[in-house]
Amino acid sequence: MDGSMIGENRERPLLILVVPCYNEEEIIRKSAGVLSDKLKRLAKEKQIHEESRVLFVDDGSTDKTFLLLCQITKEDPRCSVVKLAGNRGHQNAILAGMMTAKERADIVVTIDADLQQDIEALDRFIDCYKKGSEVVYGVRNDRSSDGFLKKTTASLYYKLMQGLGSNVITNHADYRLVSKKVLDALSDYREVNLFLRGLIPAMGFPSDIVYFDVKEREAGSSKYTLKKMLTLAMDGITSFSTRPLHLISLIGCIVVLLSVVMCIVAVADWILGKNVPGYTTLLIVTLIAAGVILLSLGVIGEYIGKIYMETKHRPHYIIDSVIWRENIGDRADTDRKRTTE
Repeated sequence: MDGSMIGENRERPLLILVVPCYNEEEIIRKSAGVLSDKLKRLAKEKQIHEESRVLFVDDGSTDKTFLLLCQITKEDPRCSVVKLAGNRGHQNAILAGMMTAKERADIVVTIDADLQQDIEALDRFIDCYKKGSEVVYGVRNDRSSDGFLKKTTASLYYKLMQGLGSNVITNHADYRLVSKKVLDALSDYREVNLFLRGLIPAMGFPSDIVYFDVKEREAGSSKYTLKKMLTLAMDGITSFSTRPLHLISLIGCIVVLLSVVMCIVAVADWILGKNVPGYTTLLIVTLIAAGVILLSLGVIGEYIGKIYMETKHRPHYIIDSVIWRENIGDRADTDRKRTTE
């Protein structure tokens, strides 16, 4: 494909599916087969360019995931692999895949390796792009497949994020289409605390939404632990909103006003000669004040920690190796150069 046309072809765009993987040996072969077959059908229907492919990003897997991916690239010319040096996290793995695909693709779609996100929705993603959208968000119809705890916490999380001013889309994970124009703009963002679910909507490109049903995981277990979800939530809040700091100031003012009122009441009672035991009042005021102070210090500490990490300018990821065929009919080449971004 002529490189000069990349980013301009809306009739038959070159699509790269970016698939982050971490310890997915139980399902990676099936995922590769399903995703590759989908690209073949779309290419045959002339919906996408015939050089479209699947790009797996191995996020420092400790099982046989990378070995299996190496075998898959030999068997299927549509599959390529980026191996990261160490586990860099889901968001950084997605970014590594998108930046690797940036110079080669018209559009990139990020999708998880567990096959829970409906790959058949890809047709509607492409239709939206052809109609002029630069970003297309995959949004699940409901959360019926989730347990009560996850469903409840997810609902509270999206409401909290939106209440704090972050432009996140409810029930959108990281199943999305982005154009080369968006990727070029995204490459200019250098922030270490990466939260793509908030960052991409904030960029302001024309967008659309495609709704889909979530499927049951066919093999293996979710690698998105509670700790990782909480970390992502904290990154989202502190990366896109300063409202917690404003709330601390507001709470501080309220506590000060209440303290002034209590002082006036105490002085008035003393002047009137009333017997004021004071123990309960003193205890309550002390506990409230201590709680507010500790909470405030914790929130401020989160922001200071983010500033500290940003000042280091560390790379989001280090690429250990890339297995890529410049043309699908060629033999796969392995680039062992270390790349940082």
